[in-house]
Parts: sequence; C-alpha cells; structure tokens
Amino acid sequence: MKKLDRRTFLGAGSALTAASLFQIVPRHVLGGTAYAAPSEKLNIAGIGVGGMGASNLGALQSENIVALCDVDTDYAANTFKQYPNAVVYKDYRIMLEKQQDIDAVVIATPDHTHAVIAMAAMRAGKHVYCQKPLTHTVHEARRLAQAAEETGVCTQMGIQGHSGKDARQVCEWIAAGAIGAVREVITWCSLTYYPWGHASWSSSRGTRPEETPPVPETLDWDLWLGPAPHRPYHSCYHPRTWRSWLDFGCGMMGDRGAHTLDPVVWALNLGAPETVEANSTDLNDETHPIASIVRYQFPARNGLPPVTVSWYDGLEPPRHPDVENPRDLGDGEGGALFLGETGLLTCGTYGNSPRLLPKARMDAFTPPPESIERVPDSHEMDWVRGCKNGTSAGAAFNYSGPLTETALLGNIAKRFPRTILRWDAASLTFPDNVEATALINPAYREGWTL
Repeated sequence: MKKLDRRTFLGAGSALTAASLFQIVPRHVLGGTAYAAPSEKLNIAGIGVGGMGASNLGALQSENIVALCDVDTDYAANTFKQYPNAVVYKDYRIMLEKQQDIDAVVIATPDHTHAVIAMAAMRAGKHVYCQKPLTHTVHEARRLAQAAEETGVCTQMGIQGHSGKDARQVCEWIAAGAIGAVREVITWCSLTYYPWGHASWSSSRGTRPEETPPVPETLDWDLWLGPAPHRPYHSCYHPRTWRSWLDFGCGMMGDRGAHTLDPVVWALNLGAPETVEANSTDLNDETHPIASIVRYQFPARNGLPPVTVSWYDGLEPPRHPDVENPRDLGDGEGGALFLGETGLLTCGTYGNSPRLLPKARMDAFTPPPESIERVPDSHEMDWVRGCKNGTSAGAAFNYSGPLTETALLGNIAKRFPRTILRWDAASLTFPDNVEATALINPAYREGWTL
C-alpha cells in the first residue's frame, strides 16, 4: 500500500473553503499490529454491494473483504452471506469513522452518491475504486480528480475495458498511423432504457409517480437519496432502475458512454472539448431523453488535428459510405468508428475487438509491436497493485475525471437541443449560457456537502 504523508488538503475548483481543511493520517502511516505490509493483503470495504459491487468484490478474492455497506439490507443480503466475517453497515460515514482497519473502498452505489462517498473515503486516506461514471455532475468530477492528486491515494474508475488488451491495441494502432490522422470519430450505443420496463435495469415509467408506497423496512431511503432532492420512495427508482432518472443517474451516456468514449479519449489524447451540441427526443424534467445525438468539437493538440466526436444514444448512426456491411461495426451494443485519412478502424463498446475496415485491409495488416503494458488479470487487480506499490492505476481519477467531464457535458447539451455550447474548462462554465452553466454544479440537498 502506498504510504501517505500527513498533509492538509485544499481544493475546490482551485481551492476549498477554509472550513474544509483536514489532515489525513491513514493506518498505514501510523503502523501498528493491524498494518499489512505492501506485499500482504489489502483490507477492502464494499459500499453498495447488492449489484455491480458484488461483481467487483468477486474480482478481489485475493484480498481481505473486511466491511460491507449498503442502504438496503435485503438487496445486499446475498453479498452479506458471501462474506460472513465482514462487518456490515448501512451508513458509509459511520463505517469510515468506526472501522480503522480499512485500507481501500469499492464504491458501486447509484451515480448521484459516487462523489460524496469517494470524497469522504479519500479524506480518510482510503484508496478508492469507483464505478462509472465517476460522478453525477461535472463539478464533482473536477473535485474528485483534484482530491485524488492532493491525497495521494490510488484511484480507479470502473471502466474495465481500459485494462483490456483490445483498447490498448486501438491506441497502438492509431499511434502507429494504421489509418492516418483522425479527424472524426462516430460512437454509439443502440441499447435503450425504453420502452419503459423492458429490461430489469429500465424504469417502469417515465413520469414521477403520484402514489407513495411505504418504504421497505430493509431500506434507508434518506441515505439512498443522499445529496439528491427529496422525493417519496417508489420502486420505480430502486433497486436497479435509477439510471434513467435525472436526479439519480447519468443515462446511457454515463452507463455505456463512459466505456465507449474511453478508447477514443485515450487513443487521440483528447483534452476538454471546445464546443458541445445535441439534439434529443422526448425531453422532460424527470428522465433522460429516449434518444439523442451529441457532437463534440476538440481542438488541435500536440501536433494532432482537430477532432469531431459524435455520440448516438438509443439509436445507431447513419451508415457510413465507406463501410461495406453495417454488421462489421462495433458489437451488438454499440462501439466506435475512427475515420482516418487513410482508412477506418472500429471497435466495440468496451474498446473490444478492434479491426480495420474493409476486411481485406485487416487481413493484410501487420500490427505494430506492443508499446502499452498489458494488465495480466483484472481492472480491479490493476488498482490493487497500485494501492500496494504506490503506483497509478490505468483509469485513475486524473484520467477518468476528465473523461467523465466530457461525457457529462453531453448530458447537459441534451437539455439545450440544437444549441452550440462553448465550453471553458478552466472556469467550468459555458460563457454564453447561464442556464447550462447552472447544471455544472447543482445544489445538494440540505445537510449534504462534497
């Protein structure tokens, strides 16, 4: 595990308020009999363990799972049974305060609670693995990236494709000039949360329910809401069905977009976009649109040309004239198509199965030598090694934070159809649009702070 010096953290935008000053004294700084050396096992706590969190913990069987936290004891019951020696909590704040043997946390809660939990863990000196998208708002993403740098903890966002060999091949092939300079990329996800209720993870409705059923005894609804505005409990929000609701989830852009944009941002060394615009169907104040098209303009950087990146959400992009067979594109869910000056490259949702088009070009292609180190096991274990060795994980917050910002800017643009939003990344504002800027950092519910 990486040793952390005692330090004071300051940061919000460029600085936090004086009231946010704190000192970090992790247990591995203090030492003692409970401290495990870097070569030994991490003591890991899972926060949100009823769904994806259970899968993440399953990839960490080489380590010690010492604590489990979930606001719904029924939803998380199977995971609790799987780790009978772990201490169980409902409130992550109590867990972080009381259980001092925790080295690292895995966060797999709904999107709107990622930031407050991750920030609390980093302030407590814990390494953090957080599911995608990293945050619910652009401001939160910026703050978490800053906090990770200041605290020195090892961080990782749960975009597992980033640790796969395929996404690394995309980067290597493009860097080697396999398709020449890239000026345009088309990305998409044809999956949808609609029609309402068609899948276990889609909501049963698109309008706020009027009925107010009782809160299940096993659920702490107030904790589930966290910093989101208060609303009565309903089963159309929990469990699993929160992603399409604006107050809780980041829609398909946060769900699959975080994966699909990853190899694009990585391979092309994209920073912040200059502009973003979108068009959407069925806009309302409660749920993400049924279908959207988002277009980003990125500037020239480090000798690379400007790039246009398009995202199609809930639908497939128009057939490109140079693609012989649409079935050659991406995978069954979506993917990316890189348009180079000398050819085309496509890959799936997670950067998987990269190939040049047309097929004859791929058949004749000799891949360049590997230049990006391969991850020998899992995305989770890549993070564990970083925690133990004091190294950075592949999708650390200094990378995944800006990636998340880009994705979430697309969600904001959806609220302003057919409007070109000029983005100032330094000030976290849309200089020409006050209403859009207000969505960068919406207010938390009273009693919650970042």
